Amino acid sequence: MKNQILESKQLSAKNAIRAVFLVCGIGLASWAPMVPMVKERLSVNDETLGMLMLLIGAGALFMMPISTLLVNKYGTRVIIAFCGTSLACVLPLLLLADSIMLMAFGLFLFGISMGGIEVTANAHSILVQKVFSRPILSSLHGIFSVGGLIGSLGAGFLIKSGISAVFSSAVISLLIIIIISSQFKNLFSQQEENQINEKDGLVRHAGGMSHKSGWLRFNVVSLGILCFCAYMAEGAMLDWSAVFLRDIKNIPENLSGAGYACFSFAMAGMRFFGDGLVERFSKKSIVVTGSFVAAAGLLIAIFSPFYWMALAGFIILGIGAANIVPILFSDAGSLIGIAAASAIPVLATLGHIGQLLGPAFLGAISNHFSISVSFGFISLLMFFLGICYWFRKDSKGVAAAI
Repeated sequence: MKNQILESKQLSAKNAIRAVFLVCGIGLASWAPMVPMVKERLSVNDETLGMLMLLIGAGALFMMPISTLLVNKYGTRVIIAFCGTSLACVLPLLLLADSIMLMAFGLFLFGISMGGIEVTANAHSILVQKVFSRPILSSLHGIFSVGGLIGSLGAGFLIKSGISAVFSSAVISLLIIIIISSQFKNLFSQQEENQINEKDGLVRHAGGMSHKSGWLRFNVVSLGILCFCAYMAEGAMLDWSAVFLRDIKNIPENLSGAGYACFSFAMAGMRFFGDGLVERFSKKSIVVTGSFVAAAGLLIAIFSPFYWMALAGFIILGIGAANIVPILFSDAGSLIGIAAASAIPVLATLGHIGQLLGPAFLGAISNHFSISVSFGFISLLMFFLGICYWFRKDSKGVAAAI
């Protein structure tokens, strides 16, 4: 009977963390349909709007290193609940801000909420993965992508149906609060987190669990650098794929966004197969092969004479890159002698730096050479990622790493 209760709790925790990843995707993507309305409300130009949107990334980067201290004191589920609730509260207020200063403050809080829930959700998922001794991160990141589709399409549908934008965002916020509050009790408590870590064989072999900053560990920072490379490729697709297709491949204007759509759908779909692939093969096989496939996809896009072949290259890129980040996060959470909550923020921080600064760096390359050359640089970066992971130790599957 006791075992049945324990298994039920573990399954509930697994479903709860799935719901949290869904909330992350919904919350982040629901902001996208609001951007044109914010621009009109504040009467700002594209440059000012771009500077304001950078504050989302700044807030996330501000929160990610701090999250380790907060998790060590309160546990991951408390921070998940706090950041999820604050995200829901900030969302409709972004449409009510009537000055640039208020909008800047709101977007910074929005970024803090997203950064906090992203780090703690990944850290909590590592605990669930340890309990089940099976990989789950790839499918969770796939659920995040599904949440992104729900958030962007759902908000757009509500607005187009005649409902005011503020009311639409309030509906989404209410949905987020309902999901977070209903799943709070199903997530592991801080005491349960400590018990899971204590039962972890690797912790006992290491002589204890360190909660010190992961920035002091070379093996953590090295994974963060690889995460930087992977996120940089994602940022390149988000910010430059449409320009590349329009200016280089002469795609029709109304199809210029198809590149990122192809990439996103391929990545989201492939992530639902990632956990099974890790169980059947190994982390090293998935990351190395995926990196090389992603690099090849970019090369196809660069050298293809037709835009439809470039789109096929972006699909190949999405397939190859899909499971790299989830595996890197899983590796960080499985390192001997360091808590996942101390290692995950390092990867998240360096990854977001790559996603934010990478497109600007690519813009500089494009300005001096061409967009094709900048995409070629990303292709080399993916080859570099695969080679580095090939020579990395302890790159086997979850069963061997946990």
